[in-house]
Amino acid sequence: MIANLFSTDNNKNLPSLPKDVKEAVSKCREATQEALKNRISRMDIEFPVGTKFNVEKSATKSKGPPSLQDFQRSDRELARLFVDMFQPVGGDRIAVIFKDDDQAKQAKNLWKGDASAASRILALNRGKKQRTAKKSLGFANKLAAELEEEKSSGPFSLPENIEVALFVSPGPKELVVVEKICDQVGDGTLVVLLNTRLASISNFGSTAATKLFTQTFESVFHLAAAPQDAAPNCLLHRAYPKDWVLARKPAVGPPKSMGRWSQRPTLEECASTFQSLQLSDVERGVENVVENVASWLK
Repeated sequence: MIANLFSTDNNKNLPSLPKDVKEAVSKCREATQEALKNRISRMDIEFPVGTKFNVEKSATKSKGPPSLQDFQRSDRELARLFVDMFQPVGGDRIAVIFKDDDQAKQAKNLWKGDASAASRILALNRGKKQRTAKKSLGFANKLAAELEEEKSSGPFSLPENIEVALFVSPGPKELVVVEKICDQVGDGTLVVLLNTRLASISNFGSTAATKLFTQTFESVFHLAAAPQDAAPNCLLHRAYPKDWVLARKPAVGPPKSMGRWSQRPTLEECASTFQSLQLSDVERGVENVVENVASWLK
């Protein structure tokens, strides 16, 4: 009854958003498969911040606002889903690249012994811990550590024969490495960005990098809060090869689609669409600001 109260003829024929995590993951898989069929080798995947995929069954439920551990677990679970998706190519040909050693080590511990998680787990800051820990070593061990550091540190590069490279939540500094990797491996290697939040990055450092991350990388699956200053309480969604959709998230009920574009809508387009929306007094009274879109995906 509430859904009928909030429905309008204007959004009746617009694409709908996934109603829960399970459906969102299913749509993401389908979109990725479609992109692969069209030989897209640079993909960008984005889910709501802190989405609970429930992959790590033993994870304790945190109370209060999401913590850094919650965010990292969400990113790690998303990476785990993609590792499973690409298992047919062989675990030794899948690389999962985290920003630091701690995150990589945690993934190794959690995925150990799981055949469906077979992959090569790497970190971008290799050698950092070795340099800080060797101070307490004896002379012989210190020398051995230095020799090992020379082998493992230095510019990051992918191991040979990698067909799928999954970069987990890289920031602007890490994207410098991603750009170099893309140049080195060519289109023969699939490079996937997981929860990079590209729209929040204002400076990619160079014209070539800007073109790579804003034009070459295809937004294969996107589900996140729309610019809240332009379209408050709204979500932005896209599942390749379908259109981009702007949807409004009321406090009660699922999101309601209200606009669509073939390309990612600009700030002005989001604002114009939202301003043209006519809300009933009842609906306007129950809406709240979308602080964390992941709270909807339960």
